[in-house]
Amino acid sequence: MPEDLLSSTAWPLGSRQLNQLDDSLIVRLMGVGGDGVMTAGRVLTEAAALSGLEVLSEATCSAEVRGGETMYQLRVSPSTLVTAGDRVDIVVLLDHEADLAHREDLLTGDVLLYDSVHDAVPRAHPPGVVSYPVPMTQLAEAAGAAIAKNVVALGVLAELFGFSLTNIETSLRKRLAAKGGHVVASNLAALAGGARYVKEHLVKRDSFLVPVGSARDETVLLTGNEAIGLGALMAGCRFYAHYPITPATSVADWLATHLPLLGGKICAAEDGMASLGLAIGASYAGAKAMTGTSGPGFDLMQELIGYASMAEVPVVILDVQRAGPSTGLPTKYEQADLFSAVYGAHGDVPKIVLAPGDVHDCVHVTVEAFNLAERYQLPVILLSDASLALREHTIPRPDLAAIKVVDRVPFQPDQAPYSRYRFTDSGVSPMSAPGQPGGEYVATGLEHTGSAFPSDAPGTHQAMTDKRFQKLARLEDECSPVEREGPPSAAVGLVSWGSTQGAVREAVRRFDAIGMPVAALYPKVLWPLPVKALTAFARSVGQVVVVEANRQGQFADVIAASTSIRPKRVTLYRGVPLTAWDIFGRESLTH
Repeated sequence: MPEDLLSSTAWPLGSRQLNQLDDSLIVRLMGVGGDGVMTAGRVLTEAAALSGLEVLSEATCSAEVRGGETMYQLRVSPSTLVTAGDRVDIVVLLDHEADLAHREDLLTGDVLLYDSVHDAVPRAHPPGVVSYPVPMTQLAEAAGAAIAKNVVALGVLAELFGFSLTNIETSLRKRLAAKGGHVVASNLAALAGGARYVKEHLVKRDSFLVPVGSARDETVLLTGNEAIGLGALMAGCRFYAHYPITPATSVADWLATHLPLLGGKICAAEDGMASLGLAIGASYAGAKAMTGTSGPGFDLMQELIGYASMAEVPVVILDVQRAGPSTGLPTKYEQADLFSAVYGAHGDVPKIVLAPGDVHDCVHVTVEAFNLAERYQLPVILLSDASLALREHTIPRPDLAAIKVVDRVPFQPDQAPYSRYRFTDSGVSPMSAPGQPGGEYVATGLEHTGSAFPSDAPGTHQAMTDKRFQKLARLEDECSPVEREGPPSAAVGLVSWGSTQGAVREAVRRFDAIGMPVAALYPKVLWPLPVKALTAFARSVGQVVVVEANRQGQFADVIAASTSIRPKRVTLYRGVPLTAWDIFGRESLTH
Protein backbone atom coordinates (compact mmCIF):
# COMPACT_ATOMS: atom_id res chain seq x y z
CA MET A 1 0.00 0.00 0.00
CA PRO A 2 1.55 3.36 -1.01
CA GLU A 3 2.54 5.64 1.83
CA ASP A 4 0.42 8.48 0.44
CA LEU A 5 -2.67 6.40 -0.37
CA LEU A 6 -4.90 8.52 1.80
CA SER A 7 -3.57 11.90 0.71
CA SER A 8 -5.88 13.95 -1.49
CA THR A 9 -3.40 13.97 -4.38
CA ALA A 10 -3.17 10.17 -4.45
CA TRP A 11 -6.84 9.48 -5.03
CA PRO A 12 -8.08 8.73 -8.52
CA LEU A 13 -10.78 11.23 -7.56
CA GLY A 14 -10.36 14.01 -5.01
CA SER A 15 -12.89 15.04 -2.36
CA ARG A 16 -14.62 17.52 -4.63
CA GLN A 17 -14.90 15.13 -7.57
CA LEU A 18 -16.18 12.26 -5.44
CA ASN A 19 -18.87 14.54 -4.03
CA GLN A 20 -19.92 15.52 -7.52
CA LEU A 21 -20.65 11.89 -8.35
CA ASP A 22 -23.88 12.27 -6.40
CA ASP A 23 -26.98 14.16 -7.42
CA SER A 24 -27.25 16.46 -4.43
CA LEU A 25 -27.17 20.24 -4.13
CA ILE A 26 -25.64 21.92 -1.08
CA VAL A 27 -26.57 25.43 0.06
CA ARG A 28 -24.88 27.19 2.98
CA LEU A 29 -26.46 30.28 4.55
CA MET A 30 -24.17 32.44 6.67
CA GLY A 31 -24.61 35.53 8.76
CA VAL A 32 -24.56 36.67 12.36
CA GLY A 33 -27.07 36.21 15.16
CA GLY A 34 -30.18 38.22 14.34
CA ASP A 35 -29.88 37.85 10.56
CA GLY A 36 -32.48 35.09 10.43
CA VAL A 37 -30.09 32.45 9.10
CA MET A 38 -31.78 29.62 11.03
CA THR A 39 -35.26 30.71 10.00
CA ALA A 40 -34.32 30.97 6.34
CA GLY A 41 -32.55 27.61 6.45
CA ARG A 42 -35.48 25.85 8.02
CA VAL A 43 -37.97 27.38 5.60
CA LEU A 44 -35.82 26.27 2.67
CA THR A 45 -35.45 22.81 4.20
CA GLU A 46 -39.19 22.42 4.61
CA ALA A 47 -39.83 23.72 1.10
CA ALA A 48 -37.42 21.15 -0.36
CA ALA A 49 -39.03 18.37 1.67
CA LEU A 50 -42.45 19.42 0.39
CA SER A 51 -41.02 19.07 -3.13
CA GLY A 52 -40.37 15.38 -2.49
CA LEU A 53 -36.62 15.65 -1.93
CA GLU A 54 -34.47 13.95 0.67
CA VAL A 55 -33.20 16.72 2.93
CA LEU A 56 -30.44 16.79 5.55
CA SER A 57 -29.12 19.90 7.28
CA GLU A 58 -26.49 20.93 9.80
CA ALA A 59 -26.53 24.18 11.74
CA THR A 60 -24.21 25.99 14.09
CA CYS A 61 -24.43 29.32 15.87
CA SER A 62 -22.66 31.31 18.54
CA ALA A 63 -23.96 31.75 22.08
CA GLU A 64 -24.84 35.42 21.56
CA VAL A 65 -28.43 36.38 20.85
CA ARG A 66 -27.13 38.93 18.35
CA GLY A 67 -23.74 38.80 16.71
CA GLY A 68 -21.39 35.88 16.29
CA GLU A 69 -21.28 33.56 13.29
CA THR A 70 -24.38 31.57 12.39
CA MET A 71 -24.34 28.91 9.68
CA TYR A 72 -27.00 26.64 8.25
CA GLN A 73 -26.05 24.07 5.59
CA LEU A 74 -28.71 22.25 3.63
CA ARG A 75 -28.22 19.29 1.29
CA VAL A 76 -31.05 18.15 -0.99
CA SER A 77 -31.19 15.09 -3.20
CA PRO A 78 -33.67 12.62 -4.72
CA SER A 79 -31.48 9.90 -3.16
CA THR A 80 -30.68 8.86 0.42
CA LEU A 81 -28.42 11.22 2.37
CA VAL A 82 -26.28 10.49 5.42
CA THR A 83 -24.49 13.84 5.88
CA ALA A 84 -24.98 17.49 5.00
CA GLY A 85 -21.87 17.22 2.83
CA ASP A 86 -18.27 18.41 3.04
CA ARG A 87 -18.39 20.70 0.05
CA VAL A 88 -20.59 23.69 -0.71
CA ASP A 89 -22.20 24.64 -4.03
CA ILE A 90 -23.96 27.87 -3.09
CA VAL A 91 -23.06 30.23 -0.25
CA VAL A 92 -25.60 32.87 0.79
CA LEU A 93 -23.90 35.59 2.82
CA LEU A 94 -26.34 37.78 4.76
CA ASP A 95 -23.83 39.98 6.58
CA HIS A 96 -20.34 41.30 5.82
CA GLU A 97 -19.32 40.48 9.41
CA ALA A 98 -20.06 36.77 8.90
CA ASP A 99 -16.98 34.60 9.27
CA LEU A 100 -15.31 34.38 5.85
CA ALA A 101 -12.91 31.70 7.00
CA HIS A 102 -15.08 29.27 5.03
CA ARG A 103 -14.45 30.96 1.70
CA GLU A 104 -11.74 28.44 0.84
CA ASP A 105 -14.58 25.90 0.56
CA LEU A 106 -15.72 27.71 -2.58
CA LEU A 107 -14.14 26.38 -5.75
CA THR A 108 -14.26 27.41 -9.38
CA GLY A 109 -17.84 27.32 -10.59
CA ASP A 110 -19.40 27.59 -7.13
CA VAL A 111 -21.78 30.40 -6.29
CA LEU A 112 -21.59 33.28 -3.82
CA LEU A 113 -24.81 35.18 -3.26
CA TYR A 114 -24.39 38.26 -1.05
CA ASP A 115 -26.03 41.45 0.17
CA SER A 116 -24.54 44.17 -2.02
CA VAL A 117 -25.16 46.84 0.60
CA HIS A 118 -21.67 45.83 1.75
CA ASP A 119 -18.80 46.15 -0.74
CA ALA A 120 -16.17 44.13 1.15
CA VAL A 121 -17.28 40.69 0.05
CA PRO A 122 -16.77 40.88 -3.74
CA ARG A 123 -13.08 41.65 -3.30
CA ALA A 124 -12.61 38.66 -0.96
CA HIS A 125 -14.10 35.72 -2.81
CA PRO A 126 -11.80 33.26 -4.62
CA PRO A 127 -11.25 33.52 -8.39
CA GLY A 128 -13.59 31.47 -10.54
CA VAL A 129 -16.50 31.77 -8.12
CA VAL A 130 -19.75 33.01 -9.65
CA SER A 131 -20.96 36.03 -7.68
CA TYR A 132 -24.49 37.39 -7.54
CA PRO A 133 -24.76 40.73 -5.68
CA VAL A 134 -28.30 41.47 -4.50
CA PRO A 135 -29.37 44.55 -2.50
CA MET A 136 -31.12 42.39 0.10
CA THR A 137 -31.38 45.06 2.79
CA GLN A 138 -32.93 47.64 0.45
CA LEU A 139 -35.38 45.11 -1.00
CA ALA A 140 -36.46 44.10 2.51
CA GLU A 141 -36.98 47.75 3.49
CA ALA A 142 -39.01 48.34 0.33
CA ALA A 143 -41.25 45.41 1.29
CA GLY A 144 -41.92 46.95 4.70
CA ALA A 145 -39.91 44.38 6.64
CA ALA A 146 -36.43 45.81 7.23
CA ILE A 147 -35.21 42.64 8.97
CA ALA A 148 -36.43 40.30 6.22
CA LYS A 149 -33.29 40.24 4.05
CA ASN A 150 -33.18 36.51 4.82
CA VAL A 151 -36.55 36.13 3.10
CA VAL A 152 -35.34 38.21 0.16
CA ALA A 153 -32.51 35.69 -0.15
CA LEU A 154 -35.06 32.86 -0.27
CA GLY A 155 -36.78 34.55 -3.20
CA VAL A 156 -33.45 34.81 -5.00
CA LEU A 157 -32.69 31.13 -4.35
CA ALA A 158 -36.09 30.15 -5.69
CA GLU A 159 -35.71 32.10 -8.92
CA LEU A 160 -32.04 31.31 -9.59
CA PHE A 161 -31.89 27.64 -8.61
CA GLY A 162 -35.44 26.30 -8.85
CA PHE A 163 -36.54 25.96 -5.23
CA SER A 164 -40.34 25.98 -5.15
CA LEU A 165 -41.58 29.51 -4.45
CA THR A 166 -45.00 28.09 -3.59
CA ASN A 167 -43.55 25.73 -0.99
CA ILE A 168 -41.44 28.53 0.49
CA GLU A 169 -44.59 30.63 0.80
CA THR A 170 -46.38 27.73 2.50
CA SER A 171 -43.61 27.33 5.05
CA LEU A 172 -43.38 31.07 5.70
CA ARG A 173 -47.12 31.39 6.27
CA LYS A 174 -47.06 28.53 8.78
CA ARG A 175 -44.08 29.89 10.70
CA LEU A 176 -45.23 33.51 10.78
CA ALA A 177 -49.00 33.07 11.21
CA ALA A 178 -48.88 33.72 14.97
CA LYS A 179 -47.17 37.08 14.38
CA GLY A 180 -50.13 38.55 12.54
CA GLY A 181 -51.25 39.30 9.01
CA HIS A 182 -49.01 42.35 8.56
CA VAL A 183 -45.86 40.36 9.30
CA VAL A 184 -46.94 37.59 6.93
CA ALA A 185 -47.76 40.06 4.16
CA SER A 186 -44.50 42.01 4.45
CA ASN A 187 -42.41 38.84 4.41
CA LEU A 188 -44.23 37.50 1.37
CA ALA A 189 -43.56 40.86 -0.29
CA ALA A 190 -39.86 40.49 0.56
CA LEU A 191 -39.89 36.98 -0.94
CA ALA A 192 -41.50 38.24 -4.13
CA GLY A 193 -39.06 41.15 -4.24
CA GLY A 194 -36.08 38.81 -4.19
CA ALA A 195 -37.48 36.68 -7.01
CA ARG A 196 -38.39 39.77 -9.06
CA TYR A 197 -34.91 41.23 -8.68
CA VAL A 198 -33.41 38.10 -10.27
CA LYS A 199 -35.75 38.34 -13.24
CA GLU A 200 -35.03 42.01 -13.80
CA HIS A 201 -31.34 42.37 -12.99
CA LEU A 202 -29.44 39.04 -12.95
CA VAL A 203 -28.31 36.68 -15.67
CA LYS A 204 -27.72 33.11 -14.52
CA ARG A 205 -24.03 32.25 -14.96
CA ASP A 206 -23.83 28.93 -13.07
CA SER A 207 -25.03 25.37 -13.66
CA PHE A 208 -26.73 24.60 -10.36
CA LEU A 209 -30.39 23.60 -10.18
CA VAL A 210 -32.43 21.88 -7.50
CA PRO A 211 -32.82 18.19 -8.41
CA VAL A 212 -36.30 16.91 -9.22
CA GLY A 213 -38.06 15.23 -6.31
CA SER A 214 -40.79 12.64 -6.18
CA ALA A 215 -43.79 11.96 -3.94
CA ARG A 216 -42.69 11.12 -0.39
CA ASP A 217 -45.95 10.59 1.48
CA GLU A 218 -44.34 8.27 4.02
CA THR A 219 -41.62 10.61 5.25
CA VAL A 220 -41.50 13.21 7.99
CA LEU A 221 -39.10 16.13 8.51
CA LEU A 222 -37.75 16.29 12.05
CA THR A 223 -34.83 17.70 13.98
CA GLY A 224 -32.94 15.30 16.21
CA ASN A 225 -34.47 16.82 19.34
CA GLU A 226 -37.98 16.54 17.90
CA ALA A 227 -37.27 12.92 16.98
CA ILE A 228 -36.21 12.18 20.56
CA GLY A 229 -39.44 13.72 21.80
CA LEU A 230 -41.43 11.61 19.33
CA GLY A 231 -39.57 8.45 20.35
CA ALA A 232 -40.32 9.19 24.01
CA LEU A 233 -44.05 9.51 23.30
CA MET A 234 -44.04 6.31 21.24
CA ALA A 235 -42.35 4.48 24.11
CA GLY A 236 -45.05 5.59 26.52
CA CYS A 237 -43.32 8.50 28.26
CA ARG A 238 -45.88 10.49 30.18
CA PHE A 239 -43.64 12.68 32.35
CA TYR A 240 -40.77 14.92 31.30
CA ALA A 241 -38.81 17.17 33.66
CA HIS A 242 -36.21 19.68 32.57
CA TYR A 243 -34.18 22.72 33.45
CA PRO A 244 -33.66 24.89 30.33
CA ILE A 245 -30.17 24.40 28.90
CA THR A 246 -28.67 24.64 25.42
CA PRO A 247 -28.88 22.53 23.28
CA ALA A 248 -31.46 20.29 25.02
CA THR A 249 -34.26 22.80 25.60
CA SER A 250 -36.08 22.24 22.32
CA VAL A 251 -36.91 18.67 23.42
CA ALA A 252 -38.94 20.19 26.24
CA ASP A 253 -40.42 22.80 23.88
CA TRP A 254 -41.65 20.07 21.54
CA LEU A 255 -42.97 17.88 24.33
CA ALA A 256 -44.74 20.86 25.94
CA THR A 257 -46.97 20.95 22.86
CA HIS A 258 -47.48 17.22 22.37
CA LEU A 259 -47.18 15.49 25.74
CA PRO A 260 -50.35 17.02 27.29
CA LEU A 261 -52.36 15.75 24.31
CA LEU A 262 -51.65 12.22 25.56
CA GLY A 263 -52.43 13.01 29.17
CA GLY A 264 -48.78 13.51 30.11
CA LYS A 265 -47.12 16.13 32.26
CA ILE A 266 -44.08 18.35 31.71
CA CYS A 267 -42.39 20.09 34.61
CA ALA A 268 -39.72 22.80 34.74
CA ALA A 269 -37.28 22.37 37.62
CA GLU A 270 -34.90 24.77 39.37
CA ASP A 271 -31.79 22.88 38.21
CA GLY A 272 -30.64 19.65 36.59
CA MET A 273 -30.48 17.70 39.84
CA ALA A 274 -34.06 18.61 40.71
CA SER A 275 -35.27 17.65 37.23
CA LEU A 276 -33.88 14.13 37.64
CA GLY A 277 -35.39 13.92 41.11
CA LEU A 278 -38.79 14.79 39.65
CA ALA A 279 -38.41 12.16 36.94
CA ILE A 280 -37.42 9.50 39.49
CA GLY A 281 -40.43 10.40 41.61
CA ALA A 282 -42.78 10.16 38.64
CA SER A 283 -41.34 6.77 37.71
CA TYR A 284 -41.67 5.53 41.29
CA ALA A 285 -45.34 6.54 41.04
CA GLY A 286 -45.76 4.36 37.94
CA ALA A 287 -45.19 6.70 34.99
CA LYS A 288 -42.58 6.26 32.30
CA ALA A 289 -40.38 9.28 32.93
CA MET A 290 -37.52 11.16 31.36
CA THR A 291 -35.38 14.22 31.93
CA GLY A 292 -33.14 16.10 29.54
CA THR A 293 -30.06 18.26 29.96
CA SER A 294 -26.59 19.00 28.65
CA GLY A 295 -23.12 18.66 30.19
CA PRO A 296 -23.32 21.06 33.17
CA GLY A 297 -26.74 19.77 34.19
CA PHE A 298 -25.62 16.18 33.68
CA ASP A 299 -22.81 16.80 36.17
CA LEU A 300 -25.42 17.76 38.78
CA MET A 301 -27.36 14.55 38.18
CA GLN A 302 -24.60 12.12 39.12
CA GLU A 303 -25.71 11.57 42.72
CA LEU A 304 -29.29 10.84 41.73
CA ILE A 305 -28.17 8.52 38.93
CA GLY A 306 -26.64 6.43 41.71
CA TYR A 307 -29.87 6.66 43.69
CA ALA A 308 -32.00 5.46 40.76
CA SER A 309 -29.62 2.53 40.32
CA MET A 310 -29.62 1.63 44.02
CA ALA A 311 -33.41 1.99 44.35
CA GLU A 312 -33.92 0.19 41.01
CA VAL A 313 -36.18 2.88 39.59
CA PRO A 314 -36.39 3.03 35.77
CA VAL A 315 -35.65 6.47 34.32
CA VAL A 316 -34.28 7.85 31.04
CA ILE A 317 -31.72 10.67 31.16
CA LEU A 318 -31.03 12.58 27.96
CA ASP A 319 -27.67 14.34 27.69
CA VAL A 320 -27.43 16.50 24.56
CA GLN A 321 -23.66 16.98 24.56
CA ARG A 322 -22.01 20.29 23.82
CA ALA A 323 -18.39 21.37 23.50
CA GLY A 324 -15.92 21.85 26.31
CA PRO A 325 -15.91 21.62 30.11
CA SER A 326 -17.55 24.31 32.27
CA THR A 327 -19.67 26.65 30.12
CA GLY A 328 -17.40 25.81 27.19
CA LEU A 329 -19.05 26.33 23.82
CA PRO A 330 -22.72 25.92 24.71
CA THR A 331 -23.99 25.99 21.11
CA LYS A 332 -21.24 23.85 19.57
CA TYR A 333 -20.72 20.14 18.97
CA GLU A 334 -18.63 17.54 20.78
CA GLN A 335 -18.82 13.94 22.04
CA ALA A 336 -16.90 14.37 25.27
CA ASP A 337 -19.41 13.29 27.95
CA LEU A 338 -18.88 9.56 27.46
CA PHE A 339 -16.59 9.13 30.48
CA SER A 340 -19.16 10.94 32.64
CA ALA A 341 -21.94 8.74 31.33
CA VAL A 342 -20.04 5.46 31.69
CA TYR A 343 -17.97 6.09 34.82
CA GLY A 344 -19.84 8.92 36.57
CA ALA A 345 -21.66 8.52 39.90
CA HIS A 346 -19.93 7.14 42.98
CA GLY A 347 -19.89 3.48 43.87
CA ASP A 348 -20.65 0.48 41.67
CA VAL A 349 -23.54 1.76 39.56
CA PRO A 350 -25.16 -0.51 36.96
CA LYS A 351 -26.60 1.62 34.16
CA ILE A 352 -26.96 1.61 30.40
CA VAL A 353 -25.61 4.19 27.96
CA LEU A 354 -27.04 4.53 24.43
CA ALA A 355 -26.19 6.86 21.55
CA PRO A 356 -28.29 7.49 18.42
CA GLY A 357 -26.35 8.01 15.20
CA ASP A 358 -28.83 10.04 13.14
CA VAL A 359 -32.33 11.53 13.27
CA HIS A 360 -33.94 8.18 12.45
CA ASP A 361 -31.99 6.64 15.32
CA CYS A 362 -33.16 9.41 17.62
CA VAL A 363 -36.69 8.01 17.36
CA HIS A 364 -35.91 4.33 17.70
CA VAL A 365 -32.98 4.47 20.12
CA THR A 366 -35.12 6.61 22.42
CA VAL A 367 -37.80 3.92 22.35
CA GLU A 368 -35.09 1.37 23.16
CA ALA A 369 -33.87 3.55 26.05
CA PHE A 370 -37.30 3.40 27.67
CA ASN A 371 -37.65 -0.30 26.99
CA LEU A 372 -34.30 -1.05 28.61
CA ALA A 373 -35.01 1.20 31.58
CA GLU A 374 -38.32 -0.55 32.18
CA ARG A 375 -37.00 -4.06 31.53
CA TYR A 376 -34.00 -3.75 33.83
CA GLN A 377 -35.32 -1.14 36.28
CA LEU A 378 -32.33 1.16 36.22
CA PRO A 379 -31.19 4.51 34.76
CA VAL A 380 -30.56 4.64 31.03
CA ILE A 381 -28.49 7.51 29.66
CA LEU A 382 -29.18 8.67 26.12
CA LEU A 383 -26.20 10.54 24.63
CA SER A 384 -27.18 12.86 21.81
CA ASP A 385 -25.26 16.01 20.81
CA ALA A 386 -25.62 19.54 19.48
CA SER A 387 -25.22 18.40 15.87
CA LEU A 388 -28.12 15.96 16.13
CA ALA A 389 -30.18 18.44 18.14
CA LEU A 390 -30.32 21.02 15.34
CA ARG A 391 -30.02 18.69 12.35
CA GLU A 392 -33.15 18.32 10.22
CA HIS A 393 -33.66 15.20 8.12
CA THR A 394 -36.46 13.61 6.15
CA ILE A 395 -36.91 10.14 7.62
CA PRO A 396 -39.40 7.31 7.03
CA ARG A 397 -42.61 7.86 8.93
CA PRO A 398 -42.39 5.62 12.02
CA ASP A 399 -44.67 2.59 11.87
CA LEU A 400 -46.44 2.65 15.23
CA ALA A 401 -47.69 -0.89 14.78
CA ALA A 402 -44.11 -2.15 14.47
CA ILE A 403 -42.87 -0.42 17.61
CA LYS A 404 -42.31 -2.84 20.48
CA VAL A 405 -42.95 -1.26 23.88
CA VAL A 406 -41.75 -2.92 27.09
CA ASP A 407 -43.26 -2.27 30.52
CA ARG A 408 -41.76 -2.97 33.92
CA VAL A 409 -42.50 -6.28 35.68
CA PRO A 410 -45.50 -5.42 37.88
CA PHE A 411 -46.23 -6.61 41.38
CA GLN A 412 -49.25 -8.93 41.57
CA PRO A 413 -51.32 -9.14 44.77
CA ASP A 414 -50.93 -12.93 44.86
CA GLN A 415 -47.18 -12.37 45.36
CA ALA A 416 -47.71 -11.12 48.92
CA PRO A 417 -45.94 -10.81 51.22
CA TYR A 418 -44.18 -8.35 48.94
CA SER A 419 -40.41 -8.29 48.79
CA ARG A 420 -39.51 -5.41 46.47
CA TYR A 421 -35.88 -6.42 45.96
CA ARG A 422 -36.22 -10.15 46.15
CA PHE A 423 -33.60 -12.20 44.35
CA THR A 424 -34.52 -13.58 40.93
CA ASP A 425 -32.58 -15.38 38.20
CA SER A 426 -32.58 -12.22 36.06
CA GLY A 427 -31.92 -9.83 38.93
CA VAL A 428 -35.16 -7.98 38.08
CA SER A 429 -37.84 -7.90 40.79
CA PRO A 430 -41.54 -7.00 40.45
CA MET A 431 -42.27 -3.31 41.07
CA SER A 432 -45.43 -2.04 42.73
CA ALA A 433 -47.03 1.37 42.44
CA PRO A 434 -47.82 3.58 45.44
CA GLY A 435 -51.17 2.72 46.98
CA GLN A 436 -51.27 -0.75 45.51
CA PRO A 437 -52.64 -3.04 48.26
CA GLY A 438 -49.88 -5.22 49.63
CA GLY A 439 -47.21 -3.47 47.57
CA GLU A 440 -45.90 -1.04 50.16
CA TYR A 441 -42.13 -0.58 50.30
CA VAL A 442 -39.49 2.10 50.82
CA ALA A 443 -37.38 2.99 47.76
CA THR A 444 -34.29 3.76 49.76
CA GLY A 445 -30.86 4.87 48.65
CA LEU A 446 -29.40 3.05 51.63
CA GLU A 447 -28.18 -0.46 51.06
CA HIS A 448 -31.05 -2.78 51.89
CA THR A 449 -32.31 -6.33 52.08
CA GLY A 450 -34.67 -7.92 49.60
CA SER A 451 -37.54 -6.57 51.69
CA ALA A 452 -36.20 -2.99 51.37
CA PHE A 453 -35.05 -2.74 55.00
CA PRO A 454 -31.74 -0.86 55.41
CA SER A 455 -28.81 -3.15 56.15
CA ASP A 456 -25.04 -2.69 56.41
CA ALA A 457 -24.26 -6.40 56.70
CA PRO A 458 -21.26 -7.25 54.49
CA GLY A 459 -22.98 -10.26 52.96
CA THR A 460 -26.10 -8.25 52.17
CA HIS A 461 -24.17 -5.51 50.38
CA GLN A 462 -22.24 -8.00 48.28
CA ALA A 463 -25.35 -10.00 47.40
CA MET A 464 -27.45 -6.94 46.53
CA THR A 465 -24.65 -5.41 44.44
CA ASP A 466 -24.39 -8.68 42.50
CA LYS A 467 -28.17 -8.69 42.08
CA ARG A 468 -28.19 -5.22 40.58
CA PHE A 469 -25.39 -6.05 38.14
CA GLN A 470 -26.95 -9.41 37.28
CA LYS A 471 -29.66 -7.52 35.43
CA LEU A 472 -27.17 -6.56 32.73
CA ALA A 473 -25.58 -9.98 32.24
CA ARG A 474 -27.74 -10.79 29.20
CA LEU A 475 -28.02 -7.32 27.72
CA GLU A 476 -25.89 -7.90 24.61
CA ASP A 477 -27.77 -11.10 23.81
CA GLU A 478 -31.21 -9.59 24.42
CA CYS A 479 -30.97 -6.50 22.21
CA SER A 480 -29.25 -5.56 18.94
CA PRO A 481 -26.56 -3.11 19.99
CA VAL A 482 -24.65 -2.63 16.73
CA GLU A 483 -24.89 -2.10 12.96
CA ARG A 484 -22.17 -3.21 10.56
CA GLU A 485 -21.51 -2.28 6.93
CA GLY A 486 -18.83 -2.92 4.38
CA PRO A 487 -17.15 -6.19 3.35
CA PRO A 488 -17.01 -9.16 5.76
CA SER A 489 -13.24 -8.70 6.00
CA ALA A 490 -11.21 -5.54 5.45
CA ALA A 491 -7.83 -3.96 6.05
CA VAL A 492 -9.44 -1.20 8.12
CA GLY A 493 -12.46 -1.33 10.38
CA LEU A 494 -13.94 2.00 11.50
CA VAL A 495 -15.87 2.17 14.77
CA SER A 496 -18.17 5.15 15.17
CA TRP A 497 -20.64 6.12 17.88
CA GLY A 498 -23.22 8.86 17.89
CA SER A 499 -23.49 11.42 15.13
CA THR A 500 -20.05 10.71 13.63
CA GLN A 501 -21.88 7.76 12.06
CA GLY A 502 -22.98 9.76 9.00
CA ALA A 503 -19.47 10.94 8.15
CA VAL A 504 -18.14 7.39 8.51
CA ARG A 505 -20.93 5.97 6.32
CA GLU A 506 -20.13 8.43 3.55
CA ALA A 507 -16.39 7.81 3.89
CA VAL A 508 -16.95 4.04 3.57
CA ARG A 509 -18.84 4.66 0.34
CA ARG A 510 -15.95 6.69 -1.02
CA PHE A 511 -13.44 4.02 -0.07
CA ASP A 512 -15.61 1.53 -1.91
CA ALA A 513 -15.69 3.83 -4.98
CA ILE A 514 -11.91 3.58 -5.31
CA GLY A 515 -11.82 -0.17 -4.64
CA MET A 516 -10.49 -0.01 -1.09
CA PRO A 517 -12.28 -2.38 1.32
CA VAL A 518 -13.15 -0.60 4.57
CA ALA A 519 -15.72 -1.92 7.05
CA ALA A 520 -17.56 -0.01 9.77
CA LEU A 521 -19.29 -0.82 13.06
CA TYR A 522 -21.84 1.45 14.71
CA PRO A 523 -22.59 0.53 18.34
CA LYS A 524 -25.81 2.02 19.69
CA VAL A 525 -25.32 0.51 23.15
CA LEU A 526 -22.06 1.94 24.47
CA TRP A 527 -22.28 0.65 28.04
CA PRO A 528 -22.21 -2.12 29.05
CA LEU A 529 -19.76 -2.43 26.20
CA PRO A 530 -20.90 -4.85 23.43
CA VAL A 531 -17.75 -6.92 23.87
CA LYS A 532 -18.84 -9.84 21.69
CA ALA A 533 -19.71 -7.65 18.72
CA LEU A 534 -16.55 -5.57 19.02
CA THR A 535 -14.33 -8.62 19.36
CA ALA A 536 -15.88 -10.31 16.33
CA PHE A 537 -15.49 -7.10 14.32
CA ALA A 538 -11.84 -6.71 15.35
CA ARG A 539 -11.11 -10.27 14.21
CA SER A 540 -12.51 -9.50 10.77
CA VAL A 541 -10.36 -6.44 10.06
CA GLY A 542 -6.66 -5.69 10.05
CA GLN A 543 -6.85 -2.55 12.19
CA VAL A 544 -9.66 -1.05 14.28
CA VAL A 545 -9.91 2.75 14.09
CA VAL A 546 -12.28 4.58 16.45
CA VAL A 547 -13.65 7.88 15.12
CA GLU A 548 -15.03 10.34 17.67
CA ALA A 549 -15.36 14.05 18.40
CA ASN A 550 -13.30 14.47 21.56
CA ARG A 551 -9.62 14.92 22.34
CA GLN A 552 -9.05 11.95 24.63
CA GLY A 553 -10.45 9.23 22.40
CA GLN A 554 -12.93 8.31 25.11
CA PHE A 555 -14.66 5.39 23.43
CA ALA A 556 -11.31 4.04 22.25
CA ASP A 557 -10.19 4.10 25.90
CA VAL A 558 -13.35 2.31 27.04
CA ILE A 559 -12.77 -0.38 24.39
CA ALA A 560 -9.09 -0.77 25.31
CA ALA A 561 -9.94 -1.01 29.02
CA SER A 562 -12.55 -3.75 28.56
CA THR A 563 -11.19 -5.84 25.65
CA SER A 564 -7.91 -6.92 24.12
CA ILE A 565 -8.49 -4.53 21.19
CA ARG A 566 -5.96 -1.71 20.82
CA PRO A 567 -7.59 0.69 18.39
CA LYS A 568 -6.13 3.59 16.47
CA ARG A 569 -7.89 6.89 17.03
CA VAL A 570 -9.26 9.62 14.83
CA THR A 571 -10.21 12.44 17.19
CA LEU A 572 -11.44 15.86 16.08
CA TYR A 573 -12.84 18.45 18.48
CA ARG A 574 -13.37 21.71 16.60
CA GLY A 575 -16.92 22.37 17.77
CA VAL A 576 -18.36 21.50 14.35
CA PRO A 577 -19.47 18.11 12.98
CA LEU A 578 -16.98 15.72 11.40
CA THR A 579 -17.15 15.34 7.64
CA ALA A 580 -16.48 12.37 5.39
CA TRP A 581 -13.31 14.07 4.15
CA ASP A 582 -11.98 14.20 7.74
CA ILE A 583 -11.85 10.41 7.49
CA PHE A 584 -11.45 9.71 3.78
CA GLY A 585 -8.68 12.26 3.37
CA ARG A 586 -6.62 11.14 6.37
CA GLU A 587 -3.30 9.79 5.15
CA SER A 588 -2.42 7.96 8.37
CA LEU A 589 -5.67 6.03 8.59
CA THR A 590 -4.48 2.79 7.04
CA HIS A 591 -0.86 2.53 8.16
